[in-house]
Amino acid sequence: MSKPSSQKRLTPFRIQSMKGSAPIVCLTAYTTPMARALDAHCDLLLVGDSVGMVLYGLPSTTSVTLDMMIAHGQAVMRGVSRACVIVDLPFGSYQESKEQAFRSAVRIMQETGCDGVKLEGGEEMVETIAFLTTRGVPVCGHIGLMPQQVHTAGGYRSLGHNESEIARVRRDARAVGGSGAFAVVIEGMVEPLAREVTASIHAATIGIGASPACDGQILVAEDMLGVFTDFKPKFVKRYAGLAQTIEEAASAYADDVRNRRFPAKEHTFDVRPPPP
Repeated sequence: MSKPSSQKRLTPFRIQSMKGSAPIVCLTAYTTPMARALDAHCDLLLVGDSVGMVLYGLPSTTSVTLDMMIAHGQAVMRGVSRACVIVDLPFGSYQESKEQAFRSAVRIMQETGCDGVKLEGGEEMVETIAFLTTRGVPVCGHIGLMPQQVHTAGGYRSLGHNESEIARVRRDARAVGGSGAFAVVIEGMVEPLAREVTASIHAATIGIGASPACDGQILVAEDMLGVFTDFKPKFVKRYAGLAQTIEEAASAYADDVRNRRFPAKEHTFDVRPPPP
């Protein structure tokens, strides 16, 4: 009997075990070069359906397809050697039934080799999450502000400002946290409620616009790097301004081409004499 190879990359189990200890570092990734650049610095890389807005210029995440997520999941997996990789289940690929969710999740995991899937939803997703996790599919939940539901939720806004919102978040957190999810993304939530949720569930919480109270943090990499500049959410800190750098480089390139400075001799192939 052959001995299984050692697991070098972080697993969902390892991510959950980091709860309450070292903060979990997460970013999104959609391409092989970005995954390679982020891998050594992140515990978890999310192939998010935000790819639709960031790379495809779509107005929301609801137009992203399962095939798109699989293609980008495959690209990211080619660039990682350390980070745990989770792929979003896109809108319409899991809400119909737990069986549909399982089929979609299996396709993603088999065709990409990723470590698990993420899905949005609270109480209404408990049966689905339990169905997946008991059949070997690691699940990261997502509560609070849920981009796939933005059309019915009244837009992008933070939650926890009134008793009805607080009660709903508490119910969702207990439901998802108790259904087998190894982690839960908490998005757009006031600090006291994010702190309460983090303390009340066994799953690791990963915040985005939910304060330092969470067990980890995630940002869209292109937001953090200043590549995506259509808008800047309040919770984003930009660590670079690469959009301006790219524009300046493109301008310099165009100027060199128009003035015949590029390609220069060192970029040109000379005719080689035939071998004797």
